[in-house]
Amino acid sequence: MSFDLVFFGGTGDLTWRKLMPALFQAFRHGKLPEGGRILAVARDEMPDERYREWLKERFREVEGSKRPSEEEFERFAAQVFYRRMDLSQPEHYQRLKEWLGERQADTVVLYLATSPHLFTQICEQLGAAGLNEPRVRVVLEKPLGHDLASAQQINKVVRSVFSESQAFRIDHYLGKPSVQNLMALRFGNALFEPLWHRESIANIQITLAESLGVGTRGPFYDGTGALRDMVQNHALQLLTMIAMEPPSSNDADAIRDEKLKVLRALKPFTPDSVARDVVRGQYRAGTVDGKAVVGYLDEAKVPADSRTETFVALRTEVQNWRWAGVPFYLRTGKRLAARDAQIVVNFRPVPHPIFPGANRPNQLVIKLQPEDGLELRLQAAKGGAHGEALAPVSLDLDFDKAFAADRVGAYERLLLDAIAGRLNLFVRSDEQEQAWRWVEPILDAWAQDPAGPRTYSAGSWGPPAASALVAREGFSWAEEQ
Repeated sequence: MSFDLVFFGGTGDLTWRKLMPALFQAFRHGKLPEGGRILAVARDEMPDERYREWLKERFREVEGSKRPSEEEFERFAAQVFYRRMDLSQPEHYQRLKEWLGERQADTVVLYLATSPHLFTQICEQLGAAGLNEPRVRVVLEKPLGHDLASAQQINKVVRSVFSESQAFRIDHYLGKPSVQNLMALRFGNALFEPLWHRESIANIQITLAESLGVGTRGPFYDGTGALRDMVQNHALQLLTMIAMEPPSSNDADAIRDEKLKVLRALKPFTPDSVARDVVRGQYRAGTVDGKAVVGYLDEAKVPADSRTETFVALRTEVQNWRWAGVPFYLRTGKRLAARDAQIVVNFRPVPHPIFPGANRPNQLVIKLQPEDGLELRLQAAKGGAHGEALAPVSLDLDFDKAFAADRVGAYERLLLDAIAGRLNLFVRSDEQEQAWRWVEPILDAWAQDPAGPRTYSAGSWGPPAASALVAREGFSWAEEQ
């Protein structure tokens, strides 16, 4: 299958840090379809060879094992081209159309790796140039909007140019192998699904923690915050995959229909419930990995009076028969104690304990990063004496070891899916808008709250109020157990 893949923003960080290395890995693994061309477009003027040299220099910053050899890069770079393009000029889109028309590839993928405020302009120009025929797909990188109204405006313009089946809204968390295994875990095995309901599960915790600060992203992050950056997309997508009903098939729309039902069933927030069930924080100076780090307000290009949250913890419920009354706790933040993304399913205690001591309930831990796997925590007898207390044991599965030869990165998987036209791991417009609809009351309540975010020390697990949020119902976060 021949394809042309165009990166708008071809000299931007996303392209050289994530997208080009992911494409190279697909090339190295022999999974990139033959007969492909990769075109980077940006404002700078340079010939193909100069862009290839520039990209080669950038590849030196890629993780060692994923860095190409000289010979590998030469073969990969032979597929890479560059064109100068001013995204505001209609004639430049016509030149792009002519370039794409040189050979009429089976598939054309247009990846908008630009600032989101350019999405509507680019899509309108693509439509005006006729670059929206059925073989064309457009990939939209997050964040898709700043609130519900802006998301709806982007979707309105995209729909005026492309059909829904041509629009690939990317959330790179959905490309992670461990996230893909959520579907396999639930719907490919008979073991867990009979227990996947309120009678067996006490609570579910989703943690997306980072030990890094905002770094050079201060201006972007200060206008975004943790709720928009991580909860509205990544955390809610994980919640839908954990809570959804079994789809009728593995078809993209069957899956996305069930995810949308979960989003619509989420308990809506009111000003009172935001005050009670949502904790926002902002990191101050502290210590991470034994090194002193500055607070958020001292980061580069962050306003000294910023009220932007770098941490969010919240409690919600899915109001349906399967999950009625089961708390879902979501937590994300910068400068936390560890880089740790995981989903913890806490099961209810046995109804009638017969062993002495504290019998801890079972847990299923779905590890997303830095490890990638499953851990099932059980209770077992050591066999040392009659009437002994049970001890915790774990069944631990490391996917990287189990499937070492077949693992692919998130962006590698999603780029290959976009080329192949597989929509399963991409977000539909109604999903995206419903997520914004659920998040907006939190943003509105914060805008009226004079108190601002609570502070927490860098290197901690966030404000103490986040622990109190869970302890209120007799639970605790995984690291506190």
